[in-house]
Amino acid sequence: MPAKLYVTPGSHPSMTARLMLEHKGIEYRRIDLIAALHKPLVRVFGFSRTTVPALKIDDRRIQGSRDISRALEDLSPGRPLFPADAQRRAAVEDAERWGDEVLQPVPRRLSWWALKRNSSGVRSFLEGAKLGLPIGLAARTAGPLIWASARLNKADDAAVHADLAALGGMLDEVDRLIGEGVIGGDVPNAADFQIVTSVRLLMCFDDLRAIIEPRPAGALAMRICPDFPGHVPTVLEPSERPAVLAS
Repeated sequence: MPAKLYVTPGSHPSMTARLMLEHKGIEYRRIDLIAALHKPLVRVFGFSRTTVPALKIDDRRIQGSRDISRALEDLSPGRPLFPADAQRRAAVEDAERWGDEVLQPVPRRLSWWALKRNSSGVRSFLEGAKLGLPIGLAARTAGPLIWASARLNKADDAAVHADLAALGGMLDEVDRLIGEGVIGGDVPNAADFQIVTSVRLLMCFDDLRAIIEPRPAGALAMRICPDFPGHVPTVLEPSERPAVLAS
């Protein structure tokens, strides 16, 4: 029986889990849940927390992209996600942790904040999702869920402006990790999959793509995750554009 992966459309950690399953060659069935409404449903499906990605495989239930990376490594040692060398593995684990705890919340907050300002891009994030209702209807009725998700993720002006101010340094860190060979090798590792999905979601923003695409971070994101549904039109006011976005 194939594994079951519970996701929400547009979720970059969910994309991380998908890419790792495909890297390992593990057959899985994707189950799309509606953002915000997914929280009680994940508990109904027998998971201990309310977050996605949530993976059921071999009667195990695992949540969170970092826990999933380790579970997949244990279950399927082929095409490893972590180096065998202890020092190199520690560097990959540190990068994966940074990508999860520091980088990952930024595109999530930016996405909900931007969609709250301009919801025209909602339908693009639902591309390919099977939600049990027409995509057009889901997009037209998404307003309350966008506001709820923005509130749950503390995606307010102050937090987003701080994220934008820190963005240049975060992209520099991704480029540093590539330059030092921690990520960006011929065969992706767990840190690659953790980090590039965040970068790739940021590249869905018209306000951000032009500054990310020419960088090593942008090139790596497009190599590992070329297809990420979603498009966010320009939403930033001139006064909100930090130095990293200056033309």
